Amino acid sequence: MAATGASSSSAAVTLRSSLKFSPSQFPKSTFTPHPISLIPPNCTLRSQNLIPQNAIVSKPSPLELLKTSSADRYTKEKSSIIVIGLNVHTAPVEMREKLAIPEAQWPQVIQELCALNHIEEAAVLSTCNRIEIYLVALSQHRAVREVTDWISKLSGVSIPEICKHQILLYNKDATQHLFEVAAGLDSLVLGEGQILSQVKQVVKSGQGVPGFDRKISGLFKQAISVGKRVRTETNISSGSVSVSSAAVELAIMKRSEASFDNARVLVIGAGKMGKLVIKHLVAKGCRKMVVVNRSEEKVNAIREELKDDVEIVFRPLSEMLESAAEADVIFTGTASESLLFSKENVEMLPSDGQCVGRRLFIDISIPRNVDPGVSELENALVYNVDDLREVVDANKEDRQHKAMEARGIIQEELNKFEAWIDSLETVPTIKKFRAYVERIRASELEKCLSKMRGDVSKEQKEAMYALSMGIVNKLLHGPMQHLRCDGKDNNSLSEVLENMRALNRMYDLETEISMMEEKIRVKMERTKK
Repeated sequence: MAATGASSSSAAVTLRSSLKFSPSQFPKSTFTPHPISLIPPNCTLRSQNLIPQNAIVSKPSPLELLKTSSADRYTKEKSSIIVIGLNVHTAPVEMREKLAIPEAQWPQVIQELCALNHIEEAAVLSTCNRIEIYLVALSQHRAVREVTDWISKLSGVSIPEICKHQILLYNKDATQHLFEVAAGLDSLVLGEGQILSQVKQVVKSGQGVPGFDRKISGLFKQAISVGKRVRTETNISSGSVSVSSAAVELAIMKRSEASFDNARVLVIGAGKMGKLVIKHLVAKGCRKMVVVNRSEEKVNAIREELKDDVEIVFRPLSEMLESAAEADVIFTGTASESLLFSKENVEMLPSDGQCVGRRLFIDISIPRNVDPGVSELENALVYNVDDLREVVDANKEDRQHKAMEARGIIQEELNKFEAWIDSLETVPTIKKFRAYVERIRASELEKCLSKMRGDVSKEQKEAMYALSMGIVNKLLHGPMQHLRCDGKDNNSLSEVLENMRALNRMYDLETEISMMEEKIRVKMERTKK
């Protein structure tokens, strides 16, 4: 990538810091751009959309100065869609839990990210298997640098360590990745359905939040449609396992007995994960369990839903250790940001003489609820979400052919979304062209009326106005049709964009500057809030 160096004009610095424009901020000057690499070391990229180097030449007009200054990167470079983060395929659980962002904090994080200089829109997807930040950015590499620094400060993990494990994708690759995530193709458990609910929650959490705007909202809504379509047309989730069911299967595999008939089961947490674990336990024949939760309300709701299929005994959080001492198998799935079971806690748990073999902890929480050091004890073993691969691999092969069908659907939906994003470029041109034609119509009508020196009735004026509007609308119909794209084929999209550029040149519409001004205006309004 080519970019301007440190000597590239004080204008760029002023723009980034104040986000305000005035002629004095763009003094006459001439620069020599210096190529530098802004891609962090050790980062894995699936694509590199290189930003073109623009010649920066001083002009006498303030408007021309603006066009050709360092700010030109905002007009010549189309806004980029970026995903940056970690997931189960790139980073171990020890690192993912450090970067995890609780759902309640997603709206705040969106606003913090959009307060960064080069971020227009943002969204956060944080689950037990991934922490991914989706962005619409004014500048690709500057945005990546800002967000990587933000993640490092938030988590306390060094930038080189983040880059070593992160996923970093741009534009079409980033969009395809989210579609695959929503379809369950990128999950540890291929085809699992819970991730689609989590993607839906991103949209729900982002509603009304400044920064969760048109493009990022459109991206996630399209991803939800993709997820639904893939599951409907391929049945990829039929017979598949989820994280919760895989946890139950793993417990069976690790127990000396291949059932829960005589097992004393304890579930910590009655939230979404805990509820799913309870349901899968019942499906595997477990007829009695203890559930520890902060309140009994959620436990009662689960009891009501399952009716007489299982006996559920509620215990408050204050009795957690006492309950663990009476259990053979313990599942943890809470949102606690601190350990519930330390090595010392488990070591001191009294034995009632009924526990056969080592006490089994299945921890599917992020951050983890159980100290991994527990496995060093003679009387206990702990498994976390990364250990579920053993179960997943055994259930994966029969769904691989469905995944191939799903990728075909994703490609179709990807083409539609890309066409929609590209068509947004024509919106400023359409608005400017309509305004340009309207100014001519109004001016010429006014001239005509003035020549008639008031000898025109109200009805005649209305007729002349209707005539002028009718002529304008008929003349505009053709150009407007050629500035819209239905996204069905690449040729039509290419033609639309070329028509847009032709109109910009012929009528000097300066839509690139108006687009930049709009971006800056939005960021200024967010800064004031």
